[in-house]
Amino acid sequence: MGKALEGVRVLDMTHVQSGPSSTQILAWLGADVIKLEAPGQGDITRSQLRDIPDVDSLYFTMLNANKRSITLNMKHPQGKEVFTKLVSGVDILVENFGPGVVERFGFPWEKLQEINPRLVYASIKGFGPGRYADFKAYEVIAQAMGGAMSTTGFEDGPPTATGAQIGDSGTGIHLVAGILAALYQRTHTGRGQRVQVAMQDAVLNLCRVKLRDQQRLAHGPLGEYPNETFGDEVPRSGNASGGGQPGWAVRCAPGGPNDYIYVIIQPVGWKPICELIGRPELADDPAWSTPQARLSKLDKAFALIEEWTERHTKQEVMGLLNAHNVPCGPVLSTRELIEDETLAALGSVVEVDHPERGPFKTVGNPIKLSDSQVAIERSPLLGEHTEQVLGELGYTEQGIGELRAAGAV
Repeated sequence: MGKALEGVRVLDMTHVQSGPSSTQILAWLGADVIKLEAPGQGDITRSQLRDIPDVDSLYFTMLNANKRSITLNMKHPQGKEVFTKLVSGVDILVENFGPGVVERFGFPWEKLQEINPRLVYASIKGFGPGRYADFKAYEVIAQAMGGAMSTTGFEDGPPTATGAQIGDSGTGIHLVAGILAALYQRTHTGRGQRVQVAMQDAVLNLCRVKLRDQQRLAHGPLGEYPNETFGDEVPRSGNASGGGQPGWAVRCAPGGPNDYIYVIIQPVGWKPICELIGRPELADDPAWSTPQARLSKLDKAFALIEEWTERHTKQEVMGLLNAHNVPCGPVLSTRELIEDETLAALGSVVEVDHPERGPFKTVGNPIKLSDSQVAIERSPLLGEHTEQVLGELGYTEQGIGELRAAGAV
């Protein structure tokens, strides 16, 4: 059985997280991803946040699976020649350098298009054109400027970053969508095109419900929010669901930092909840029986539920609530997730062996295709495939040696 992107070649000039997360998904879908790195150092994350001395960090290995690595000096004339040959033979070029870096290498979009008219040239930047275009961006900067931080946290606390990497990996996923669309359009036009995603835009796209609520504020307070007062901006609302069905995280036994479960109160779920918590009379009490009646006292409703959940573990509560079709989810710690047998069986968490650091766990491909099965393979060592890739370009062993001697690879 073939792979979805089998035969698609990707030249990966990305580094850190946003770009590598994108090209890793392409690799998981079956593309041949060639990671281009600077000789001697490579992707900076190889040496960042190391847990074992002198080996590639988990930061690198968990973002660069299923790729090949070639080293290339983009400032060397012979390096530029190799790069030109690479570009002429790939389908996709991906980069997330700061604005203007690829141009300073001598390869603006116009030249790349001339080298390979079918090239899909995909870029991640912090911001789109305009006043922020030349500013540097990192994960939490994108969260701050995309609407996430101002709406995350509790009302009496500071703006808060989310643990999910929506600025980096979230942007990478958006870029994959653009790349695949450009590839599909090329089947009709025969031409490649530019694909650009700004981190600020990607975060904003993920925060659209908060822009929804910003406009709803013009017509009065947001009833589903637990906040008592409202100004002219969407407030931070703690663990409120922010959707049509109210939810909250309630404490469970034995009271550890992650002994919580998130519970949603659907209209049909109120009666079984009342029965489970030992307050069956509230199911038909007009002061509690309808969503509208409960809206002004959701804090009291969840306090009643918490009095019950505090007597049970989160796994016990999950079983009891799900038996009555009440939506809920225990707060799972990173330790619980990495040890979860179900996630391991699904391939959502996989163990990979590495020649230098040994076995480690990483995430698997979250995109499941019935006709495209791809095993998760380890990340490449720095320059591990340089000779192989150069050989595919037609370089002889002597020619590769000359490139090395000249400092081009």
